[in-house]
Amino acid sequence: MNTDKRKITAAVAGVMAYIRTEEEAICAANMAAVQAVVEPAAPPVKLWGISGRQSQMQLRNLMQMKAFHGIRK
Repeated sequence: MNTDKRKITAAVAGVMAYIRTEEEAICAANMAAVQAVVEPAAPPVKLWGISGRQSQMQLRNLMQMKAFHGIRK
């Protein structure tokens, strides 16, 4: 009878240890997934820079039209 109680106690302890390690592994995986999802913020859009480049391209386009097509009267 004493050996049966020891066997049952050992089996229950083993199952509880297995369940605890599985729960810890799931928690660790969830924490890693949460940390992996967080991405750094994108740099801000610099509107003045975009506007300046756009005006340069527009001026260059107008100069090319004037140089290659001439002034039509």
